[in-house]
Amino acid sequence: MTAKQDFPLEGIKVLDLSRVFAGPLCGQVLADFGAEVIKVEHPGRGDDTRDWGIRIGKTETTYYNSMNRNKRSITLDLQTQEGLQIVKNLLPQFDVVIHNFKTGGAEKLGLGYEQLKAVKQDIIYCAVSGYDTTGPEAKRPGYDLVIQGETGLMALNGENSQPPLKFGVAVVDLMTGMYAAQAVLAALFQRERTGKGKLIEMALYDCGLMVTGYYGLDAMQLGKDPQRYGNAHPSIVPYGMYEAADGPLIIAVGNNAQFDKFCRQVIERPDIVEDPRFSTNVNRAKNRLEISPLIAGLIRAFPRELLLERLTAAGIPCGRVAGLHEALTSERTRRGGLLQDMPHPVVGTTPVFAPPYRLDGQRLPIRNAPPTLGEGTREVLQRLLAMDDAELQALQERGVLTLPEPPPPQA
Repeated sequence: MTAKQDFPLEGIKVLDLSRVFAGPLCGQVLADFGAEVIKVEHPGRGDDTRDWGIRIGKTETTYYNSMNRNKRSITLDLQTQEGLQIVKNLLPQFDVVIHNFKTGGAEKLGLGYEQLKAVKQDIIYCAVSGYDTTGPEAKRPGYDLVIQGETGLMALNGENSQPPLKFGVAVVDLMTGMYAAQAVLAALFQRERTGKGKLIEMALYDCGLMVTGYYGLDAMQLGKDPQRYGNAHPSIVPYGMYEAADGPLIIAVGNNAQFDKFCRQVIERPDIVEDPRFSTNVNRAKNRLEISPLIAGLIRAFPRELLLERLTAAGIPCGRVAGLHEALTSERTRRGGLLQDMPHPVVGTTPVFAPPYRLDGQRLPIRNAPPTLGEGTREVLQRLLAMDDAELQALQERGVLTLPEPPPPQA
C-alpha cells in the first residue's frame, strides 16, 4: 500500500491575486507542495489565460490549465469596495500574497505591502513586475516576448545565419515564476525562525537576464555577442542534433574518451580520432568547420536505431528527437505518471500535468484539477468568512462575485 503523501507546505494559505503566467506559476508551485492556494479572479472574464490556447469546457483553456492545478478559484471584482473588502477580510488568515499588479496598482487598491503588513505583521508578500520598481521603467508593463528581446535571449537563440529567435515557450515568465516560488519558500523558512514576514519583488527583466547564464558571461568576456550555433554546442564537438538516414537524433560526446569510442565503435572511422586536428575537444572546436560537416555526412549514412544502439553500448549520451505529442504519449511519460486525466464537469476528463517533484519516492499528486471560474467562491467564503447563502447571492446580484453553477443532475 502506498503511504499517505506528507506535504511540506500543508497548513500554509496563499492568496493568489496574480494572472497570466509568472505569478500563477509561483502559486502553482506552492500548491503542488501542499499549500492551500486561493486564486482570486474577475467575475466576468477571470484570468486572461482563460481565453488563450485551446478551449476546454466553458471557462478553461490549455494555457490556463498549465499554470493553475491544485488551486481553488473564487471570483471578486476588486474595482468594487465590497470585493476589495472581502479580500482584506480574508487577509489575516493567509500566510502569502502573490500579485502582479502594475507598479503602484496594489497601493491604489489598499493592497500594498505596508498596507497589508499593518493588518498582518508576518505576511510574505510577493510582487511580480516587468522591471525594477525603483527605476525609471517601473510603470512599464512586462511581457515575456518584449523582455526576451531586451535581455539578449532572442539574440543567443537560433542559427547564426537567421534573425534573432524567441524561445518556443514563455521562458522569462517560466523562470520568473520559479524564482519567485524559491523566494517565497526561503521567506517561509526564515519566518519559522524569526516570526517576521518579507517583501519579495521579482522583475521579469532581472530573471530574463539570469537565463542567459554562461552565454551572458561569454559576452562580457568577449566584449561582444558570442556566435550562435543553433542546435550545436559553442565549445563541445560533436554535440547537438544530427540527421540519421531516417530521422533526427541527439548525440552528446562529452569528452575525448567518448569521442574515441564514437569514431571507432559508432561511425567506424578510427582515422578521424587519430587525426591531430580532431584528437582533442579543443582542437575539434577550433576546427569545427572541417569536422562538423564530415561527421554530419557520416551520421546521415546510418539508420537512427543502429546509431542509438551503438551509442548506448559505447556509453555516449544520445536520444531520439521526438515530436511533442509523441513525447507526451510515450511510455516514459506514462510510466512516470507525468500526465493524468482529471475529472471535468463539462468534457468528462481533461489531461493535466502532474507535479515534477518526487518526495520520499512518491510523485506529489494532483489534489485539484485546474478550477473552473469561481468554482470555490461559495465554499471558500463560507468556510473562511462564514458568509451565508443570502449574503453571497446578494453580492452576485450586484456583480461583486459569481457563484458556481450547481452540478448537473445525475442520470
